[in-house]
Amino acid sequence: MKSDNKELFLFALFITSMVLVNTIGTKIISLFNIRVSVGIFFMPVLFLITDIIGEVKGKKRALFFVRISIIMLIFSFLMVALCVVIPPDSSYSLNKEYSNIFGSTLRMTLASLISFAISQNIDIIVFSLVKKITKEKHLWIRNNVSTMISQLFDTTIFMFIAFYNINPKFNTSFIISLIIPYWIFKIIFALLDTPFCYLGVKWLKKE
Repeated sequence: MKSDNKELFLFALFITSMVLVNTIGTKIISLFNIRVSVGIFFMPVLFLITDIIGEVKGKKRALFFVRISIIMLIFSFLMVALCVVIPPDSSYSLNKEYSNIFGSTLRMTLASLISFAISQNIDIIVFSLVKKITKEKHLWIRNNVSTMISQLFDTTIFMFIAFYNINPKFNTSFIISLIIPYWIFKIIFALLDTPFCYLGVKWLKKE
């Protein structure tokens, strides 16, 4: 597979993972007795791909991925909002359920848009900075440091926008109690995906 096709594949995977986070991420599960969104399984993919692209293609190309994705998120947000508010046909009996599901998705998409835009830029900037400091050695350091820092911003911003005050239980202290374990899980996933970062970089470099 040619380098351009590999990059296209990674971009498609990036967009798909982002869409999945925003469409099925409203479901909360218990992972080792800790409440997390199913979206946690897709977030490492997003940060892994930008790290691979940033390592092989450079900072500007990774930022291009993020900017296009932000445009797609805005488009998704507007289309979901339109589909929620547009009146249904009289024969459609599931409009309330539809609005409940995609209304939650609408708020989550907005939260994801803001947190994604900020955290992904932080991830790429930190990755690039650590790359310079380490003189382009020790990929595992920049891969993990950039993801850990950016994921803290991502988790904090997303949690407050997506879930704050959705009911009386979701106050500030409760949101913080969700952020900490959620972020720890992301750190663990970041450490686990390090070998995949090396494999991805090697794969993308190889013609």
